[in-house]
Amino acid sequence: MYCIYFLLIVGVKVSAEIGRPRGVSISMASKYEPNDQKIFRCLDGSGTIPYEHLNDDYCDCADGSDEPGTSACTNGKFHCTNAGYTPKNVQSSRVNDGVCDCCDGSDEYEGKIECVNNCKELGKKMREEQDEKRRLQEEGFKKREGFIAEANNMMEGKKLKIQELEKEKTELQDKLKELEAKKAEAEGPEKEAKDKHEQAWKEQKEVRDKERSAIKAREAFDELDLNKDGFVDVLEIIPHMEFDIDSNGVVSEEEAKEHLEDNEKVDFDEFSSRIWGNIQSIYKKLVPDDQKEVPPPPVEPQGETGVPAPTEEPQEDAVDEDKMPEYDEETKALIAAADEARKNHEEADKRSRDIDGEITTLTSYLNTDYGKDKEYAILRDNCYEYTDREYTYKLCPFATASQRPKAGGHETNLGRWGRWENDYKVQVYDHGQNCWNGPDRSVKVHLTCGPEHQLTNAYEPSRCEYAFDFITPCACNQPPQPQDKDPHDEL
Repeated sequence: MYCIYFLLIVGVKVSAEIGRPRGVSISMASKYEPNDQKIFRCLDGSGTIPYEHLNDDYCDCADGSDEPGTSACTNGKFHCTNAGYTPKNVQSSRVNDGVCDCCDGSDEYEGKIECVNNCKELGKKMREEQDEKRRLQEEGFKKREGFIAEANNMMEGKKLKIQELEKEKTELQDKLKELEAKKAEAEGPEKEAKDKHEQAWKEQKEVRDKERSAIKAREAFDELDLNKDGFVDVLEIIPHMEFDIDSNGVVSEEEAKEHLEDNEKVDFDEFSSRIWGNIQSIYKKLVPDDQKEVPPPPVEPQGETGVPAPTEEPQEDAVDEDKMPEYDEETKALIAAADEARKNHEEADKRSRDIDGEITTLTSYLNTDYGKDKEYAILRDNCYEYTDREYTYKLCPFATASQRPKAGGHETNLGRWGRWENDYKVQVYDHGQNCWNGPDRSVKVHLTCGPEHQLTNAYEPSRCEYAFDFITPCACNQPPQPQDKDPHDEL
């Protein structure tokens, strides 16, 4: 009797703790507690029914809330407790349909099918997966913390570097002014000495050219003066076909006279002073017909083996009279001094321009948004690739995104670094190569937590608008600590 009484007491306690019909979750239990009138009010407020009509396999409420534990209402919900695993709701129409929808088998209580309660096994596997996910997230979060510290150190280092460069540039400006003055001081005497040397050579060359021209004029005059009377006349010009102005194959008297500046004949003084300067570029020495020879066709010299023998290189003239002579030693010394001054100034000027470039690069780096805590700075100056069946995609964070055919070929620019979206969860790369008859290409990079930096997927949701999936520790937040489940939950 005592045992029976004890069981009754325990049964009452459990019933009191549960206090809800079949198919109702603990969170909804209070809405199903019997009141003094033993009346149940439909959850949508559409009506009331006697409490004993709950789960009587007849749908009384429009929202199906009176039949949570039967399949009477097509729009009802049956709650699977799934103790040890994850509770869930299923359509009431699936209750006792011969299919195990709840891992604890509570939806098949009529016994049409025997359901194995595998909630504990599923719960164990789920918790193992959650633990592994939490472990990886924790690992990624620790790396992220390290990246943040590294980024802060890096930023401070770059700020100091900018200060050093600006100081160096300030000092260099004074040095440049000094070197500019030295360069100008050295180039003055250099130019004066070079100009003097070149002017002397020019005058010397003009004298020699006049002498040469006079000699050639004398030779031409003697060749043209066929009758040796001391004059060149029209009849002596006519045999020279180079004076055929209209190219009709005959030099007329008018054409000959025109080349003699409208004179019938000229002596040497007039020829050299007025005529020779105009005709020397076209004049050709007259060769008698019987002395003209037709050159034989060229024959390549043959070696012993029948292979053409190498021809001898023509020897250069020992002295090129038209080449300006070297500068004297004093001028050479002035040129060397000016060259040294120019070199020093050029090196300092190049360093100044290099400093400007370095400052610009460092400033651009510092002005880039690397996330709330600069956690993504570690990705800059690195590139990551993903290859599918057709293309290899490349992401260089904070720079560019591109693709190239897997089999090789031209790389297509998909976009340049643009901005953040969705609270630092998405990067946008835009203004890529234009699509034919379409927009400029662009990429949205979706960032998720992972233990390593890895580009895992690339696809094209719409024409010329691409999407990349990128996992990185930079996206890992601190994982929530596991909490012990309330032993009284979901009894």
